[in-house]
Amino acid sequence: MAVMMNPRETWTDQRLDDLNKKVDDGFGQVDKRFDRVEGDIRELRSDMNGQVNGLRREMNDRFDSVDDRFDSLNRNLIVAVVGSNATIVAALIGLNAF
Repeated sequence: MAVMMNPRETWTDQRLDDLNKKVDDGFGQVDKRFDRVEGDIRELRSDMNGQVNGLRREMNDRFDSVDDRFDSLNRNLIVAVVGSNATIVAALIGLNAF
């Protein structure tokens, strides 16, 4: 046999005040949770900024290293070209001298 429940048809001031307090308390708890989440997000952003800055420094260092290697290669190529041209010129002068 099912029991029928009749909802209250009238709300007293006391019940409305209790409901209002309950709703306010619930929103207060939500506010606290959002404050914690906001703090966590700030901490995460700070950590990520530090990691990104470290990654940028590492990439810049590596690019500087590659630039130094290209500079060294260019110097070696210039020396090789000048040396080979000087050898050819010397050989031509030597052939014409005899």
